[in-house]
Amino acid sequence: MLSPVEKILFFVLAVTALWLAQRFFRQAARVIQRGEGQLAMRDLPRRVWRALDVTITQRTVFRARLGTSAMHALIVYGFLFYFLANVGDLLEGYWDIEFLGTGPIGDLYRLLGDVLSVAILIGMVYFLVRRFIVRAPALKFHAGVKLHPKVQQGVRLDSLIVGVFIIVHVGTRFLGETFWVALREGGDSWQPFANAVAGLWDGLDHDALETGEHLMWWLALGTILAFIPYFPYTKHAHLFMGPLNYFSRPERRSLGALDPIDLDDDTREQFGAARLEHLSQTQLFDPFACIMCNRCQDVCPAYITGKELSPSALEINKRYEIKQHMAALANGAESPHTLLDFAITPSAVWACTTCGACIEVCPVGNEPMFDIIDIRRDLVMTQGEFPAELQGAFKGMENTGNPWQVGESRMAWAEGLDVPTVDETDDFEVLYWVGCAGSFEPRAQQIARSLVKIMHAAGVKFAVLGERESCTGDTARRAGNEYLFAEMAKLNIETLNEVNPPRIVATCPHCLHTIGTEYPQFGGEYDVIHHTAFINELVREGRLKLHAPGRTNVTFHDPCYLGRHNGLYDEPRFALGAAGAAITEMPRAENDSLCCGAGGAQFWKEEEHGWQDRESRVNMTRYAEAEATGADILAVSCPFCIRMFDDASQDETAARALVIKDVAELVADQLQPDH
Repeated sequence: MLSPVEKILFFVLAVTALWLAQRFFRQAARVIQRGEGQLAMRDLPRRVWRALDVTITQRTVFRARLGTSAMHALIVYGFLFYFLANVGDLLEGYWDIEFLGTGPIGDLYRLLGDVLSVAILIGMVYFLVRRFIVRAPALKFHAGVKLHPKVQQGVRLDSLIVGVFIIVHVGTRFLGETFWVALREGGDSWQPFANAVAGLWDGLDHDALETGEHLMWWLALGTILAFIPYFPYTKHAHLFMGPLNYFSRPERRSLGALDPIDLDDDTREQFGAARLEHLSQTQLFDPFACIMCNRCQDVCPAYITGKELSPSALEINKRYEIKQHMAALANGAESPHTLLDFAITPSAVWACTTCGACIEVCPVGNEPMFDIIDIRRDLVMTQGEFPAELQGAFKGMENTGNPWQVGESRMAWAEGLDVPTVDETDDFEVLYWVGCAGSFEPRAQQIARSLVKIMHAAGVKFAVLGERESCTGDTARRAGNEYLFAEMAKLNIETLNEVNPPRIVATCPHCLHTIGTEYPQFGGEYDVIHHTAFINELVREGRLKLHAPGRTNVTFHDPCYLGRHNGLYDEPRFALGAAGAAITEMPRAENDSLCCGAGGAQFWKEEEHGWQDRESRVNMTRYAEAEATGADILAVSCPFCIRMFDDASQDETAARALVIKDVAELVADQLQPDH
């Protein structure tokens, strides 16, 4: 137990440390509040449960790097226990008690403390070796990625300080327990590790053992007092900020559903984000929660193919810029630099495919994709700066209602087929949203024709909008042209509300996503289904009879806007199975799928060059993965994906030409002969 003087000293040190730490947290809160909108706080019980679930199960961490995640879990579970252990040690220091006693609860408490102390030390040594000795490539950035001037040395120094703190804090508490065990006659069987180490003190007398225990108590809790003022500035703050980030995340209809901009506000001069304070509050929370683990860049198609984009670097750069100007930002000053000055390059901004992989994999719920789209919004609508190739797509959507800039009939694809329009019939169970690709792109027209054949074979009453259909505006929105998107959305919603379709089926995941999850922001609520899910319904209900005589060797590519953005993974696989396909999965499949490279308006512009291989392309990288499966057919369920892979198959670097077909085409090939 502490002496009266020691009790007073510890109390003064603790109050001082907590006062210094709260200054940071108050400043951080004021910086976050500078952002647009509000943190989501509705439905608090469910949000609290979600934060606890993520923290306790570590399920978001275990999405990738299984071995490293296991080591991280040792530290997390150990530190969760240490909240209790440190309280117990503090109480024992102030009063002559044995925390939780010597009964079954106390025995379990000491056992957990013993095992988890060793677990923390093992995990921490692993991470220090990984960063400073092995220097794992996953913790680095390739050339070309923009980094804040303080990042390179700052991250390493921060990691070292945090690592040393954890080892000293946990190590000295563990040693303190070994002295306590040595003082007990017969040791303590409930602390097997401490019991084993206690033998080192066999030559010490009782007073020396008590002195050792007392010294370790001060070192263990003293390191906490020393670390508390520094703790908020470190990446170790994710211990609190990560769960809080999950707690306060906005509710979205799907992973990639964007927030609208109030374009009717006449006082608004800024659209999108040019500076930190233009970001939303949740986007300013993200860098405080960031673990700096780089998992997001591991799955980013742009980073994988050598582009300047690293979602991780974006968040880390934000963190260091905020840290450098914390007091000024907290007091309302304008940030001294634009986001393009310190956080990301223009090339990186336009390299993003908006695939959502960075959001899917992040252990603490960060969403760097939305930062990038907000930066695009600023560049397009405020600065008027964007890739020249996008001008054609924008003009096409404005003038002809499609990014291909085709002024011909939207019904040319249906020549020779019985395809009624809504102007010709009001007796239909589904409205087929053909989309711009299905209307004008030759390869996608084949998909549209296949779906029509399937619906006829199943006796589905359907209709199309025909000339009344227009582009959903997906390309405009992902490219940052929110104004153009809003105009197209309102036009289509007006048409759809007039037609009042009982259900909409779409062959394009981008149309599915936009109509189903983003039009509701503008008052358009519709029942929208992807054609692969619709085909499954027809098969399950017995309306669609397939021949399916053989087992075709197929690999399937999950489109980002069908899978990650809308959670449809089983539907296309079930449809392929009904068509007799034996699927050989690629290593990166379902929610780990690699983008084809077309999303985020990439389809309409030249792909940014990589730093290592100027010809490294996303579609070729994904196509090579399909080739490696040995499959004969590459199945897709998105018209943009099929075009990207068709181009890849014809490239001189392709090892072999796979047959590339949409799920609808493969199903249509297996229609029973009478159809």
